Amino acid sequence: MNDHAAPPGRTGLLWLVEAGSGLLLAVLLFLHMIANHFVVPGGLQTYADVVRYLSNPVVVILEVTFLVTVSGHAALGVRAILFDLGLSRRSGRLVNLALGVLAVAAVAYGVWLTSAVLSGQA
Repeated sequence: MNDHAAPPGRTGLLWLVEAGSGLLLAVLLFLHMIANHFVVPGGLQTYADVVRYLSNPVVVILEVTFLVTVSGHAALGVRAILFDLGLSRRSGRLVNLALGVLAVAAVAYGVWLTSAVLSGQA
């Protein structure tokens, strides 16, 4: 057996996406921690601090990328666990749909919240 084959219950492409998103998460988490908690003395503490921080378009891109990566990685991880239980084909399709909708909803909410903070509505 190939040592690099996808674990049982996972397709090769989705397994590679999950593994790649895990690596990307490590990089994005490092950048997030540095920018939010170590560069700013005492970390971002007030609403004004957060608005000022998010006013930089590069920061917004990094934070939204972080959100998309976390949501996708989490959905793929939960999917892998559920598929390892031996779901039927129909149940698998429902799991894929439900997790896809949840991931998209999480990203949409995060983007909406970020835009609401920047526009002063939150």
